[in-house]
Amino acid sequence: MLARLSTKFLVPALLGLGAVLACLPAAAQLPAPSQAPAATEANYAAVRPMIADMQKIVTPNGIAVSERVALGGLPQWISIRGADRRNPVLIYVHGGPGATEMGRSWPYQRGWEEYFTVVQWDQPGSGKTLRTSGEAANRSHLSRTRMAEDLVALIEHLRARLGAEKVVLLGHSWGNVIGLDAAMARPDLIAAYIGVGPLFALRANEEAQYRALLAIAATRKDDAALAELKAIAPYPGLGEIPFDKVNVVRKWVMAYGGLAAYRDNADFYFRAARLSPYYDLADRQAIDAGGQLSVPALLPDMAAVDHRRIAATRFPIFMFLGRHDITTPSSVIEPWLRRLEAPHKEIVWFDHSAHLPPHEEPGKFLIGLVEKVRPWATNKAITAAHP
Repeated sequence: MLARLSTKFLVPALLGLGAVLACLPAAAQLPAPSQAPAATEANYAAVRPMIADMQKIVTPNGIAVSERVALGGLPQWISIRGADRRNPVLIYVHGGPGATEMGRSWPYQRGWEEYFTVVQWDQPGSGKTLRTSGEAANRSHLSRTRMAEDLVALIEHLRARLGAEKVVLLGHSWGNVIGLDAAMARPDLIAAYIGVGPLFALRANEEAQYRALLAIAATRKDDAALAELKAIAPYPGLGEIPFDKVNVVRKWVMAYGGLAAYRDNADFYFRAARLSPYYDLADRQAIDAGGQLSVPALLPDMAAVDHRRIAATRFPIFMFLGRHDITTPSSVIEPWLRRLEAPHKEIVWFDHSAHLPPHEEPGKFLIGLVEKVRPWATNKAITAAHP
């Protein structure tokens, strides 16, 4: 188990387990995604309509909606965007918990929309869903089981609305937990599954992070890092993981480019929502509030997860992994994938990414989606294998 979480140190910063436990000693060490100088907020508001116009879907069979749908009795926000409704449906299951992608997806998603009908979903306890349905109603949905059920309900809703037989699921970081849960519960609805920087097993993740940081620090002869990291040994150890130790690990994950490759921060990611055509200031503030609400509520479920127990899937499975990801190290995922039985399984590597490949290598990510995944969603891959 993890030590008691002190939410006053919570910053919605590092996604997935990296995110859930991204509790640095002071929130000022990282930029809060919703905060901006008051004088510049009007400037952001002036730019958003320009971006919205650039990204407007104008094709005759296109779709571009942002709306609430009732999932498990809770009104939840989704966006649906695509140039052709006949394209395969792809659902992005965001990380965090609480790290919504709807407001941060605009820098890369427009290309996806030429080949997929892309659905962004603000999960319970996050973003627009938290803002409009309120804390009490959202809190009742904050469990791994309930959120996976909500995701299955969303898939069923989209099948009825868009006429899709199956969907592509993309689970990023924490999103892999409920994404893979939903896919395993209803494999008949899944055309293909994509894990992006996926969280698979919490304690194994912490152990792999720690080993990776020690190795990097030793290679760089970084005496300060080595001293701090060796001082918290054994990590994670047995039983609860003290948060003062977690803070040290997260500090060096960020400093060594383990969240965003070649960077010691991820400002470009956190601040993207400021210019989003789909999010206003109150929506952005709900990202922060969502982290504060969701992380403590979901920590027990996070501590229990171990998807390495999955031995087989009935759907093709892709892992889109950043070479530099220390947030959710690939060393936890590769041995599992080698053992897995699946119609197709494949790792797509992103050599210049850490934990945020869609943002870090958007062109390569799009090519991977189109060349690797889309054929399975259009049955072309199946036809090629069995002519």
